[in-house]
Amino acid sequence: MKRAAGIALALVLLAGCTDTAPEAEPAPEAPALPAAATTKLGPTGPGTAGACDGVRIAPGQDPQQVIDQHPPGTTFCFGKGLHRIARAIRPTEGSTLAGEQGTVLTGSVTLNTWQRDGQQWVVRGALPPAYKLKGKCEDERTNPCQRGEQVFVDGKHLTRVMSLAALKPGTFFGDYTANAVYVTDDPAGHEVEMSRTETAIEKSAAKVTVRGLTVEHFASRPQGGAVQVGTDWTVEANEVRWNHAVGIMVIEGDRAVVRRNTVADNGQLGIGQFRSAEGRIVENLITRNNTDGFWIADWESGGIKATRSSGEVSGNDIVANRGIGMWSDIAEYDRRISANRIRDNAADGIRYEISYTGVIDGNVVESNGFGTGRGSGPSLWDGGGINVNTSSDVKVVGNLVRANRNGISIQSRTRGEGPRGRYVLRDVLVEGNQVVMDGETASTGVVENKDSPAPESVEFRRNSYRIGDRGAQRFAYKGAPMTWQEWQAAGFDRDSSSS
Repeated sequence: MKRAAGIALALVLLAGCTDTAPEAEPAPEAPALPAAATTKLGPTGPGTAGACDGVRIAPGQDPQQVIDQHPPGTTFCFGKGLHRIARAIRPTEGSTLAGEQGTVLTGSVTLNTWQRDGQQWVVRGALPPAYKLKGKCEDERTNPCQRGEQVFVDGKHLTRVMSLAALKPGTFFGDYTANAVYVTDDPAGHEVEMSRTETAIEKSAAKVTVRGLTVEHFASRPQGGAVQVGTDWTVEANEVRWNHAVGIMVIEGDRAVVRRNTVADNGQLGIGQFRSAEGRIVENLITRNNTDGFWIADWESGGIKATRSSGEVSGNDIVANRGIGMWSDIAEYDRRISANRIRDNAADGIRYEISYTGVIDGNVVESNGFGTGRGSGPSLWDGGGINVNTSSDVKVVGNLVRANRNGISIQSRTRGEGPRGRYVLRDVLVEGNQVVMDGETASTGVVENKDSPAPESVEFRRNSYRIGDRGAQRFAYKGAPMTWQEWQAAGFDRDSSSS
């Protein structure tokens, strides 16, 4: 066994004697900083869209009626102002949905029939009929994240509580049995809105472009998107914000491109991708998502989650999301996660889980994993800068991993079969990364469960570490914490440097 032989050789060398001091080997050169460390994301959102030239849809018109009166391939320009969308827009093949500057599509309705009810104010008859609930919440006792309707006062998002007794300023309570919405603050003189329509745009046809729109206040159900994206779609230069579940959701959307969007403050997740090959999610600002209390550590909350898909996620700023920054989970393949700036997310910066061939390169991953919430903790199983979990043929190359809860975590678990073979940890290369683990960072290393021992094909080489105290146990292997010297003696990073 290569790693066992390395340990034995280290012991022999320590025990041996010599009269001549060996020549000192030159210190390994530190890897170069990734380009993402010195570049900034350019402008995103509707301000980058340019003018729209096409069939105009004025505020107050039914967009679907206008679309249905024109042939496929038409460009539609939503006029400046507020468009209340009462039913999902279904574009035709090759069409473009674009907006003038200041165009907003909203899924909300106004609440204006308030009555005083004791210490609260109530409006009745605004909630939808009962629907099936799903989703995992950080609060698993009352599950507030499962309901799609949200209330906004003068554009400010109120927090849902699950009983009338819990009501206080800044919150609302939806009583679905009585079809009543309660608030504490007097709504007089304020604009009070409730998200009501589930979806803004459906993936009804191929080769659609969505550009220059602000999309907000849609009551998307957990795992559902306010903007759905289909095959050969381009979704660019939009702002998608304050929708209950996912902002932009690519569903069976091969070759879709999602670029230069601002995706912020959505209730569950910024961008999702499902069963979509060769997609490109590039140069977006994805920030502050999971505002409605979805489970932080392990239920697709946060920045981006992709499942059973392939393609590129590059050049994005993924910042301050209440969950994982970028998560590839379940049968991902031919995935490249490159040149992103991923920082201040509550859980892992990047997680690559039960998937196949992938490259994670040139990213700046910093200050992630310090807010993982329930069911989580400080070990290498939780909150890594970069986490490779039970995946095969993965390269982690040339990243800057700095000041995360843990540095780089490689995990081996028992996870069953997948469409391209059994999910196992195999052929993982961690090379040429700069890993800063002083301060609050716990460790870097390899962990396993008893039924799935980590293989010899996990390699760490030519990395550079800043660990402060070289005698500190900042590494781990097979459940044992290790110093830098012990980590190298175990066969890892023997051509790497530390300081």
